[in-house]
Amino acid sequence: VYLLFQALRQISQRTISTASRRQLANRVSENQKLFQEDNGVPVHLKGGAKDHLLYRTTMVLTTFGTLYSVYYLLVSSMPKKPN
Repeated sequence: VYLLFQALRQISQRTISTASRRQLANRVSENQKLFQEDNGVPVHLKGGAKDHLLYRTTMVLTTFGTLYSVYYLLVSSMPKKPN
């Protein structure tokens, strides 16, 4: 039983270590070419659709937060009407 457990442990360690090495392929040069290309796109949007989605979401939330805070500043600056 002990030998079986030890064999399974070795197999699982080999599988995990080789899988993680395959996933960590060095793609720095590919990314450098992508981000250094002079195509008129800002660097924060060169990552593709995911970057565009994050950028648009950030802009919408920022605009909404700014308008919301300005609204409440205006509301709090108005005197309350007596009933």
